[in-house]
Amino acid sequence: MKKFENKNVVITGGASGIGRLMAKLLAEKGANVIILDINQTNLDNVVTEIRNSGYKSSGYICNVGNFNEVEEAKKTITEKHGFVEILINNAGIITGKYFVDTSIQEIENTMRVNTLAGIWTTKVFLPDMLDKNIGHLVNIASAAGMIGVAKMADYSASKFAHFGFDEALRMELKQMKKKIRTTIVTPYFINTGMFNGVKSRFSFLLPILDENKIANKIVNAIIKKKHRVISPLMVYTLFPLRLLPVPIFDWIANIMGINDAMKNFVGREK
Repeated sequence: MKKFENKNVVITGGASGIGRLMAKLLAEKGANVIILDINQTNLDNVVTEIRNSGYKSSGYICNVGNFNEVEEAKKTITEKHGFVEILINNAGIITGKYFVDTSIQEIENTMRVNTLAGIWTTKVFLPDMLDKNIGHLVNIASAAGMIGVAKMADYSASKFAHFGFDEALRMELKQMKKKIRTTIVTPYFINTGMFNGVKSRFSFLLPILDENKIANKIVNAIIKKKHRVISPLMVYTLFPLRLLPVPIFDWIANIMGINDAMKNFVGREK
């Protein structure tokens, strides 16, 4: 079904992981998928794969943590492709160290890619959506943007910021009486390779998520115009748990193994 026929969709970090999977799914549904990434090889591979399947895709090298590069990419995309109706802020990185062992450069990189990138891309693409009073902004955050996790201090900080940005933006768009939709995505760990080595103590409650299923959930959420994608269902319990005293909240988090999940973290091979 061509749900996205003739629509331009920009995906940041779309050359690998769930970004790549979403790019393929959206292209199959008729979208002209435009990928922004910093890995030329991966970018070329996914664009070629989509085109060879008979669908539309283009890719541009862009460090989305740098506003000037984002602004230039937007100009190029508008000139070549026209109006971008859907923006998916998917680019993300993780350090996976105790905060005290995390370098200044690593912290800055995390905040630029995980937080500022989504703000920069929204800043340049949103005005066109406002002019046409149509559009959809999708922000890929994390369950770690709803609960702080040991060895993820910089990552959690960046995703909490992403969560708050999406929520405030949703409120502003409602006040402005605009029809532009926002969707925040807060999954538990996903088996994309980014979180290699991560373990779940109770996998029946907090499973390591399948990347294909999450990609499908996000695309379906765009179709159905959902405000949130929270997965698995256990993550929803964080909302009422916040009402508990901090020592009890922390005890439950430790019992669930949340703070031990990163003990054997390896991540992607460099």
